[in-house]
Amino acid sequence: MEIFAKRLKERAADLGISNAQAARLCELDERRYANYTNDQREPDLMTPAKIARVLNTSADHLLGLKDPPPQTERERLLDRLNVAAASLTDEELRTIVTQTEALAIPRPKKTGKKIPPISGV
Repeated sequence: MEIFAKRLKERAADLGISNAQAARLCELDERRYANYTNDQREPDLMTPAKIARVLNTSADHLLGLKDPPPQTERERLLDRLNVAAASLTDEELRTIVTQTEALAIPRPKKTGKKIPPISGV
């Protein structure tokens, strides 16, 4: 299943993670996952579905049956965020949500005008 090996590597790269990190996210032994990515072992029937679910793709894509539609840069970033967030604890996720919400608060537009210094300081 050469296509499966190729697609696993591509998916990890798309998500900005290593194959070892992908294995841990999927709760698979790193050696076993490496055997898949090196086309040295074929997965059982349920493994591609499990990997696809965790890596936010489809088993059809991993098996070479279907290509996903092209993604914009924003879609790729959101995809990476979703996969990363799925592996967080509830407490870690709450922290990330709070930080993300703080970043999302609209800020006043910069006018390019310089603020004069305070005199007497």
